[in-house]
Amino acid sequence: MTDGACLFCRIVEGEIPADVVHENERVLAFRDLDPKAPTHVLLIPKRHVASLAHAADDDVELLGALMLAARDVARSEGIADSGFRAVTNSGDDGGQTIHHLHVHVLGGRPLHWPPG
Repeated sequence: MTDGACLFCRIVEGEIPADVVHENERVLAFRDLDPKAPTHVLLIPKRHVASLAHAADDDVELLGALMLAARDVARSEGIADSGFRAVTNSGDDGGQTIHHLHVHVLGGRPLHWPPG
């Protein structure tokens, strides 16, 4: 089920176009419109989950599917061997700006710590 008011749900529904790089039955991955690295792909569950904090215990398969899709995107984008970062922000203080769970896959250049 999607939340019709949610930007990412509208992308899942095809109402808003996106540059899709990966898709399976649970996950949609598309290029970020404001990239922070040469490769910056967003992975979202097709079912609306507001954030990682809102994930239920029975979302374990969905969360695993997100991580495996992040791996697959890194491979297909050619950044798996050199290294990449998979990040999820949760809540306003965590930097989440769209309240639909998503994972950022970033790479294509050295990434430093701490981020910020």
